[in-house]
Amino acid sequence: MRYETVYSLSGGESFLVSLALALGLASLSSSRMKVESLFIDEGFGSLDPTTLNIAMDALERLHNQGRKVGLISHVQEMTERIPVQIKVSKQQSGKSKVEVSTMI
Repeated sequence: MRYETVYSLSGGESFLVSLALALGLASLSSSRMKVESLFIDEGFGSLDPTTLNIAMDALERLHNQGRKVGLISHVQEMTERIPVQIKVSKQQSGKSKVEVSTMI
């Protein structure tokens, strides 16, 4: 069997490895240590449509199990599958505007 180093992974592959590690750690919660929230910052833009769908399915399963999943991304295809969104936009005054929308 041949093993590849993490240095030879593409951007999408590196993201999937990181996501798998985060999901694995989240599944280790027990009565003494409970992992209820998972936040993921970017990386989704490096995935092809099929792999993006697989990643979103996994995150939706976590959400359906009662876990809180927070995603930070600019990928438009994801907005159709995320029911609650927080959008932050920069205003000319230098301040930020926060909008919360639900599609439930």
